[in-house]
Amino acid sequence: MPLTAAAPPPSWNGWPEAEPSMAEGRPIRVMIVEDSVMTRRLLAEILSTEPGIEVAGTAANGRIALDKIDVYKPDLITLDIEMPELNGLSMLSRLRLTHPRLPVIMLSTTTQRGAAATLEALNRGASDWVGKPAGDNLMASMRRIREELVPRVRALAAPRQRPLSPIALAQRSATISTAPTPWNGRVDLVAIGASTGGPQALTTVLSSLPVDFPTPIVIVQHMPPVFTRLLAERLAVATRRSVVEGVAGLTIGPGQVVIAPGGLHLTVSRDARGVRLGTDEGRARHSCRPSVDVLFESVAESFGAGALAVVLTGMGQDGLAGARQIYECGGAVLAQDEQSSVVWGMPGYVARAGIAAAVLPLESIGREIWRHSQRGRARLRQPG
Repeated sequence: MPLTAAAPPPSWNGWPEAEPSMAEGRPIRVMIVEDSVMTRRLLAEILSTEPGIEVAGTAANGRIALDKIDVYKPDLITLDIEMPELNGLSMLSRLRLTHPRLPVIMLSTTTQRGAAATLEALNRGASDWVGKPAGDNLMASMRRIREELVPRVRALAAPRQRPLSPIALAQRSATISTAPTPWNGRVDLVAIGASTGGPQALTTVLSSLPVDFPTPIVIVQHMPPVFTRLLAERLAVATRRSVVEGVAGLTIGPGQVVIAPGGLHLTVSRDARGVRLGTDEGRARHSCRPSVDVLFESVAESFGAGALAVVLTGMGQDGLAGARQIYECGGAVLAQDEQSSVVWGMPGYVARAGIAAAVLPLESIGREIWRHSQRGRARLRQPG
C-alpha cells in the first residue's frame, strides 16, 4: 500500500512547530531529487537562500541520484516519488541499504494515491514528507514550501552538524530520567502522541503489545485528511489488531485502537459502555489539527490517574501541556529517548520537564505500557 502527498487541503492547519536550528559551522547540504525542472529550480531557490543551508546537487531520477550521492555527500535528500527510470520508492529502498541514517524528505501529493505512496515511503525509511507545489500562484507555493520544508531540513539534519559533547551528555543524563520509576496506578486508557517518524514508531509500539492487550488506545499522529485513514488501515494490517480512524460518537472498548482523523481534534470522555470519542474543528494548537495537547487534556479531565500518556518522536512541543495535566492528575507519562527518535522535539520537551515516569528506547516502550497495564488490570471505572 503506497503513499504520496500534495498541497495540504484547507482543513489541515499546518505543521508542527520546528526545533530551533542547531547547525553551526558548515551549512546543511541538501540534494534535490526531482524529475520536474520547474520544481527542481523552485526547491533550489528556496533552499539556497536560507542561512545555513546549501544545495549540494540535483538529480532528475533515482538512478542518477544513487550514482551521485557519494559525490555530493548530502546531509539530507528531498525525494520525489513519481520519476522515470527509477522512482522515489525504489530509490529509497536501495538507498537504505547503503545509507540507513541519511534523512530523506519525500515530496508528494495529498491525493489518495499520493497519500498511499507517502505512507509506503515512510514505511521504507523516509524521515518525513512535504506537499508538492500546487496551483498557479508561484509566490504562494514558494511561501508554503518554505514554511513546511525548511524547518524539517533543519530539524532532521541539524543534529548531524553539532553532536553533543561528553560534558553535555553527562549534564543531560543528570537531569533526565532514563529508567522506569515506581508508579502504582491503574491504566484505564492509553493516549499516544507522535509526529515526525511516528508511523514507524507506532508500528513498533503496537506490534510489541500482546493481542489481548486490555486497554483502549487513542492516538494523535500529525497528518492531514486521507493520510490518517490510510495509516489506520496499514497499522491494522501490520499489527494485527483493531485500528480505526476516529469518528465522533464512536464508543471503543478494551484493546481497540483509534487514530485521530486528519483536520479534526480528537477528544475522549467516559461513557456507560466505555470510551466515547468526540471530534471538533477548533483552532489549531502548535499549528496542528489534530493536536496531541487537545487529546491529552481531554484524557486528563476524563481519566485522571487512570491515564497513561506516551509521547513519541516528533518536531515541536505539542503534547507537553497535555502530558503535564495528566501528570498533575496522577496519571503516568512515558517519553521516547533521543537516540531512537527521528526528531527529539516532542518527547524531549516532556523529558526535560521532569514529568516522565520513564524515558525509553522505542523498542522498550511497548513493554513498559504492558507493565503499567498489568498493574491496573482493572476494567474501566463506570460513571456514577
